[in-house]
Amino acid sequence: MSLPALASLPATLAPLALRAEQSLQLACAECSAAAAAEFAAWPSARREVLRRVAAASDFVVEQARRDPQMLLGLAACGELERALQAGELRGQLAGALLDCADEDELGRRLRRFRNRQQLRIIWRDISRQADLIETCRDLSDLADACIDLAYHWLYPRHCAQFGTPIGRRSGQAQHMVVLGMGKLGAHELNLSSDIDLIFGYPEGGETEGVKRPLDNQEFFIRLGQRLIKALDAITVDGFVFRTDMRLRPYGSSGSLVFSFNALEQYYQDQGRDWERYAMIKARVVGGDPVAGAQLLEMLRPFVYRRYLDFSAIEALRTMKQLIQQEVRRKGMAENIKLGAGGIREVEFIAQAFQLIHGGRDLSLQQRPLLQVLGTLAGQGYLPVAVVDELRQGYEFLRYTEHALQAIGDRQTQMLPDNDQDRTRVACMLGFDDWPAFHRQLMHWRGRVDWHFRQVIADPDEDGATAADEVVGGEWLPLWGDVQDEAAACRQLAEAGFSDPQSAWQRLAGLRNGNQVRAMQRLGRERLDAFMPRLLAQAVEHDNPDLVLERVLPLIEAVARRSAYLVLLTENPGALQRLLNLCAASPWIAEQITRFPLLLDELLNEGRLFKPPLAPELAAELRERLMRIPEDDLEQQMEALRHFKLAHRLRVAASEIAGSLPLMKVSDYLTWLAEAILDQVLALAWRHTVSKYGVPLRVDGSPCDPDFIIVGYGKVGGIELGHGSDLDLVFIHDGDPQAETNGAKSIDGAQFFNRLGQRIIHLLTTQTNSGQLYEVDMRLRPSGVAGLLVSSLGAFQRYQESEAWTWEHQALVRARVLVGCPRVGKAFEAVRAAVLGRERDLDLLRSEVSEMRAKMRDNLGTRATAAGTAANAFEASVCFDLKQDAGGIVDIEFMVQYAALAWSREYPELLAFTDNIRILEGLERVGLLAAEDARLLREAYKDYRAAAHRQALQKQPGVVRGDQFQEQRRSVLRIWQALGLN
Repeated sequence: MSLPALASLPATLAPLALRAEQSLQLACAECSAAAAAEFAAWPSARREVLRRVAAASDFVVEQARRDPQMLLGLAACGELERALQAGELRGQLAGALLDCADEDELGRRLRRFRNRQQLRIIWRDISRQADLIETCRDLSDLADACIDLAYHWLYPRHCAQFGTPIGRRSGQAQHMVVLGMGKLGAHELNLSSDIDLIFGYPEGGETEGVKRPLDNQEFFIRLGQRLIKALDAITVDGFVFRTDMRLRPYGSSGSLVFSFNALEQYYQDQGRDWERYAMIKARVVGGDPVAGAQLLEMLRPFVYRRYLDFSAIEALRTMKQLIQQEVRRKGMAENIKLGAGGIREVEFIAQAFQLIHGGRDLSLQQRPLLQVLGTLAGQGYLPVAVVDELRQGYEFLRYTEHALQAIGDRQTQMLPDNDQDRTRVACMLGFDDWPAFHRQLMHWRGRVDWHFRQVIADPDEDGATAADEVVGGEWLPLWGDVQDEAAACRQLAEAGFSDPQSAWQRLAGLRNGNQVRAMQRLGRERLDAFMPRLLAQAVEHDNPDLVLERVLPLIEAVARRSAYLVLLTENPGALQRLLNLCAASPWIAEQITRFPLLLDELLNEGRLFKPPLAPELAAELRERLMRIPEDDLEQQMEALRHFKLAHRLRVAASEIAGSLPLMKVSDYLTWLAEAILDQVLALAWRHTVSKYGVPLRVDGSPCDPDFIIVGYGKVGGIELGHGSDLDLVFIHDGDPQAETNGAKSIDGAQFFNRLGQRIIHLLTTQTNSGQLYEVDMRLRPSGVAGLLVSSLGAFQRYQESEAWTWEHQALVRARVLVGCPRVGKAFEAVRAAVLGRERDLDLLRSEVSEMRAKMRDNLGTRATAAGTAANAFEASVCFDLKQDAGGIVDIEFMVQYAALAWSREYPELLAFTDNIRILEGLERVGLLAAEDARLLREAYKDYRAAAHRQALQKQPGVVRGDQFQEQRRSVLRIWQALGLN
């Protein structure tokens, strides 16, 4: 479009112009008589322009009122009425800095020079003595001069303090390179632009000429900080340019300055499409121009691919979604940069063609947007008529942007909401009133938006209707760090986060963390596609803060294995199940974070929530191991661990979903342990036999394997929990004296000992997938002082003549888990004989009570004397579900006492090892009243259910003292009724 015409000054603005003129006249008079005379001598034409500019711009009036000589000097040298020549502005600033003595004075002179030039530029823009290109060029030249001259003023003084940085390879003095990005890079700064910068330096090394040299990077970081302060700090004189460094590698968390090699490596390995988009406009604006040219040449392959880069189209559509989501933010429709049909959409159209075609068509490798549009028309990428509309729309929008910013030198692209500023904008754009201007503005925005949609329309969309919502698209600006923190927190709060600040910090911590920073480019693109989807699903939960807290560590853990991110992106059901499980249980969240391979389990909902029965478990594990070569122990160990982790997750998921009750949870976890132990024994047997040969029985025949693994405690009682260890005892029935039949023979006792060691090694060794189980062998004969593996005869002799009563109590819950059926039957016979012998009931009651008292003293809650004190039922104290009086162990001890006391008379009490079925047996034979037996069973299940819940929440098995009061009192009553104390 042509330069906007000058409209007549509206009557509503005339008083503003008059007051401004009078205030400037007074300021000149206060300055000096000469200044007053000079102002009075202004020609009528200039005075008319003054009134127009003063009516439009509060900034010009304020600057002229504060420093009349600034305005008078510009008028006297003719700079208000003429364009500056190339290099003239830089020359003026260089002269102003010639005798600058210190950094404070540098800042003052830079700011005063900026204010002077800003006044001149706005004057010429409002008065239409300068067109859009001149205004943008002058502003960009002003930034260039301030950046470069400030740098060159600071550099020698910095060297005097810290030494001269020398390249380790070249041996040459090093200078920093300042890249200007965005509008600065393209010579397109607006009247109140930020400047986006990236700092680099050619090579590593350290400074010379001082006693304590600095690393080159540290030298340039400190120099960069001083440069930013010179430009960005707000003082009584204002600022030079707001300086934004967030476009540098790793954003605000990255180093302030990078070597060229580090920059090249970053963009090669991790640079994302939006960084390509930004780098199109990169230009050297300060420091070493020769080194800067080398840097840009190094980065060119990242920006411009050598082929038609249609792979960028999807990324461009994502950028489009980001833009349109920003529009939907509150108030954004009135933003002429970000809103529909705004400035950014024109820029996007041009840069989309540059990203896709620029690698092969060198004519597209340029920065200024209007020039790129001309090339698009000239090379046939877009019809001439389309380019003409885009150019005219863009120029109208940019003139409007300048008008908005000229009013108060404020960085804004929002249309005004008050009549005075609306009248000002309409007047500056050549319209008689706001409605006329607004109609024209909406015309151009409509045309720009239409072309924008055509250029990057998704072929899968229904015609031109923008069915361009991507899942979670509203979160793209937040994750992309496009929003400032305040806006991000507002969005999080509106979405239901109770602590948006913490949520934002967690997201920023992930985005700027080491794992994400070290990602390859493809992985980062996958992460950027995934995170908005994650946030969109997280806010569907009642407690999105908790979901985010628990899931983000997982995302960080898998960041560099981005195939998992693709899995979750492509399978929204799996993502939903992940969030549901993590919200319900931090234990599950931790497990998946530690072992991300578990994510595969989330793909099949039916399988996830329906764990297999014992025979299916055993068959599945056998089949998995059969696929692994017999000599590949590492793979076998990993397969065992994968299997355990996957099925334990399925059990936990089913428990949380309510499809698996407590008793079945323990059944499944116990079956899982048995299936694993069966295969571990087979692997250990095969390995030990291959090394030493087969051991022999007393009759000389080979063992096969004549070995059993006996489970005690929870695994023996079929009551395993999610984090339970295994209490095991190993028993064999071979000849301990006979030699094995291998080339490297050893006696039977050594063989079975080494077999036991091998089993423990397979179970407890830490691999990438953790360990299978923690193993406790202290219940073997003579405890830790005893042999690791006992012969069946030695076990029997120990139990009959040496074992303590508490060891017989433990034997009540002992059963054969895996191994030789013949030896297993023999063990059951020994167990039945030991438990079923005649006992002195008074002595038994005394010994059981004493052992229980010791446990309470050592393991119970001290504040309540293990639940026996008067305050034990108060909410202010704790109740240990297992150890305190009336808890789990009391029920277990009663069951064990009953089995030891009465199994001689009622051997059926030994048929089972789990407490529930023993209690049912006691009720059946009349040793416990039906109501008491029921109370104990229900209390036991209630306690264990609570303990399971605590475990899934990663909490100890402790609850408030006012919980389970009825159960505890009932258990204690029955305890006393049995004569225990």
